[in-house]
Amino acid sequence: MASRKSSFFASFRIVVTLLCLVTACALCAAQTQLKLLPAPREANFGQTTNFPARVLVAVPGHDAQDEFAARDLEDAIKRIAPSAEDSHAAAQPPYRISLLRTDSAGATAILVRNHLAFDAVMESEGYVLIVEQHEATIVGATGAGVFYGVQTFKQLLPLPGAARVLPTGTARDWPAMKYRGIDDDLSRGPFPTLEFQKRQIRVFAAFKINIYSPYFEHTLLYPNQPLAAPPGSSLTPAEAAELVAYARQYHVTIIPEQESFGHLHHVLKYELYQDLAETPHGHVLAPGQDGTLPLIKDWFTEIAQEFPSPFIHIGADETFDLGLGRTREAVEQKGYGPVYVDFLKQIHDQLAPLNRRLLFWGDIGDANPDAVSGLPKDMIAVPWNYWSTSGFDKMIEPFAKNGIETWVAPGDANWNEVYPVAKTALWNIQGFIRDGQRLGSTGALTTVWNDDGEGLFNMDWYGVLFGAVAAWQPGESSIANYQDAYGAIFHLDPTGKINEAEKELMAATEALSAAKTHMNSDELFWLDPWSAQGQEVSAKLLPQAHNLRLHAEHAIVLLAQARAGNPRLLQTDALTAMDLGARRLDFIGLKFQLAQEIASDYAQAVAQQHDKTQRRSANQMLEEISSNNGRCQDLRDGYSALKAEYSQVWLGENRPYWLNNVTVRYDLEIERWQRRGNEFETAVRAWHSGQDLPAASSLGLPAAADASHN
Repeated sequence: MASRKSSFFASFRIVVTLLCLVTACALCAAQTQLKLLPAPREANFGQTTNFPARVLVAVPGHDAQDEFAARDLEDAIKRIAPSAEDSHAAAQPPYRISLLRTDSAGATAILVRNHLAFDAVMESEGYVLIVEQHEATIVGATGAGVFYGVQTFKQLLPLPGAARVLPTGTARDWPAMKYRGIDDDLSRGPFPTLEFQKRQIRVFAAFKINIYSPYFEHTLLYPNQPLAAPPGSSLTPAEAAELVAYARQYHVTIIPEQESFGHLHHVLKYELYQDLAETPHGHVLAPGQDGTLPLIKDWFTEIAQEFPSPFIHIGADETFDLGLGRTREAVEQKGYGPVYVDFLKQIHDQLAPLNRRLLFWGDIGDANPDAVSGLPKDMIAVPWNYWSTSGFDKMIEPFAKNGIETWVAPGDANWNEVYPVAKTALWNIQGFIRDGQRLGSTGALTTVWNDDGEGLFNMDWYGVLFGAVAAWQPGESSIANYQDAYGAIFHLDPTGKINEAEKELMAATEALSAAKTHMNSDELFWLDPWSAQGQEVSAKLLPQAHNLRLHAEHAIVLLAQARAGNPRLLQTDALTAMDLGARRLDFIGLKFQLAQEIASDYAQAVAQQHDKTQRRSANQMLEEISSNNGRCQDLRDGYSALKAEYSQVWLGENRPYWLNNVTVRYDLEIERWQRRGNEFETAVRAWHSGQDLPAASSLGLPAAADASHN
């Protein structure tokens, strides 16, 4: 009897939650607000049913993967309402959720009863979801299929504080693309903690991503080649093993990308590797050197041992140095494309014993399409583009015409920006994945890059999760539908305020774009507004500063309201990162406004300094430049506050390494405006003692301020 009881509780878990009574009006509201990401291929939901306090999750087949999916579902149910034991709840009949495999009698019976077929195209990752009045059933042929059915069912759960109802109906679903991934830059500054990477994997899997590709130049620790890996900012073999095992539970395959041709400065800057460098301490490995292929083989043999994926990503993009040094003669004789392709073939042959398919960045297809025919046919090209909205055929077709499989790689538009430019990202992702599907691409890798060393992944979810949606859904995915559903699905926000905050941030970045400064927002954030370049930018940006700031500030308010109104929001670290992005955008506008006001006020004060009738006015303007509440102090305080919030967000996801390389820039700006404030105050004290105010340029103000008031 004891063993039967243990088996029963292993298969049928009871989650007890709060019971909420609902009205007919609430039922209608729930029915009209159905939002799913990705949207199922076929969905027919009409009525609703109460979701009672007691929920029974059943795994009759006792499959370990399905048991894991059941626990994941139970955790989601607990989040929507904390469990509460009371006599009324205990008396309620439970709502039963069954996870079934297609080869079970129960699955066959319920599919027949509901006139639903489980087609061959669904075998690998597809599922059928049936939600009825008193029970729900998820049917899959594989653990991945059952797991993805669970992820969709989780999105049907009532939001915290909303009426406890479920939409009833059915869904049949399967992915448009076999491989759906994120390529995450771990080599240009921020390096995530292992715990944050696990969180990434959980979120990726919830949106049906099945590939996580961390990008390495020098930050994967190789026992035989340990020199380049920075202490405290590299993934060790033990951490890799732990991450691989964790991801496997969520049906996520880790495909490490190790650059094997270009982007290797942080390796080649060491003297040990100078014989392998195309140019001294440069960026590109030189083909033809005795040690080049052995180094690559050593790296990827270790990767193959640590990451049991059927794929390895060898990078090989942007080999700009090729032909500028050791291979100059070969490139002059054969051409850039043939030398490049020949080296990829050598890498392919060198790594053949590992029995892995090699991915490589496919920019050669666009830059030198005639060279593509020389590539091995079992390689996988990953053409990339991060800004276009159309015209992707020419990037894909050279490979497709030569029988080479492709995965497309759009971008999150986060690099060199204080917050990702969502309009660029969403349109680029939509168009590239749409055209990739049309031209037979089997996968999509949405990319995140940290070129400026300041990128924070918690700012990237909006873009990368649309990449997940677009890769699962067939054809052109709707940006509007995604924007309407994002906050409710990712954050469990029923108010729509987070969705609106994202749109306000988009409008803020649009205001910056309208200024046509031809600078990224990160450059604008650090630019001295009184420098020669700062003055050129100021003339363009100031007309847009008001709109920029209003949109950023509306986003800050909406985020605060969403958080205050719902203590059970999910992914709150991402909301803090959004707030940081909004405040940095707002500060860009404020900085240029205040810098202009300081210059104007000082020019007026200088003009009035000898007019006794205007002395009070001049003194007031000088105090507004620098005092307890002066504009110099506003700018100092702004950088200081943003440094603190930035550090908080960084340490919430990343290891401490590299953070000082970013915060020192804040320190320099804090010092700049503190020093300028001190200099203004010294000048004012001298003026009060009878001296003239100094020339504007001597205080750091633009020289034009002197010229206009001589």
